[in-house]
Amino acid sequence: MTAEIKTKLNTYITTEIMRQPDRQLADDEALISGGLVDSFSLVDLALFVEESFGVKIDDTELNADTFDNLEQLAQLIQSRQ
Repeated sequence: MTAEIKTKLNTYITTEIMRQPDRQLADDEALISGGLVDSFSLVDLALFVEESFGVKIDDTELNADTFDNLEQLAQLIQSRQ
């Protein structure tokens, strides 16, 4: 299940946020701390996660500790489904 989640997240981030649809993100690639996702895009990503996976993301979770790579995101989503 997490593989499907990561694939969907990867597609959204590379296509909608980074505008590099041919790019593949590594599961542990730093999104926020690596500068790939800025604070404005982070909100969009959180909304995408909530709408696509039916989970609630608290504003306090929008940080590099929780949201910094595909693996963290997928685990958070799966734990709430």
